[in-house]
Amino acid sequence: MSRRKAREAALQVLFQIEMAGVEEGKAYEYIFSEFNIGENAQKFCRELVQGTLRNRAYIDDIIREVSNEWDLYRMANVDRNIIRMALYEMLFREDVPKNVAINEAIELGKDFSTADSGKFINGILGYVAKNMEQFKRTEPGV
Repeated sequence: MSRRKAREAALQVLFQIEMAGVEEGKAYEYIFSEFNIGENAQKFCRELVQGTLRNRAYIDDIIREVSNEWDLYRMANVDRNIIRMALYEMLFREDVPKNVAINEAIELGKDFSTADSGKFINGILGYVAKNMEQFKRTEPGV
């Protein structure tokens, strides 16, 4: 359960950074004070946020390609960040099975976005999962 909470917290941090322009450190401070999560979950949250931000340009290119060049910023902010975070997990984290990343992303979409978000998120992530060799690469500096 701590990883679920960490993903929820990471989504909130990404939202704060992108939409409110909050500095990353301040976003963690605020979110960790709001979420009751332990040290391991906080560590995983930071890894998700930092990995997603570090690889955002590449991940955004994948989202554009898979969504048929749909304007990334026309997507709901929450959906966009859920997809980014899940793609980071799928492409760069060996400790997270693809199906877990996809299922967690779908649940986040249902909990934090619209009723149709789960289908949209599943469509993008499912395509990437089926075509992993096309998208997988090693993360620079890791």
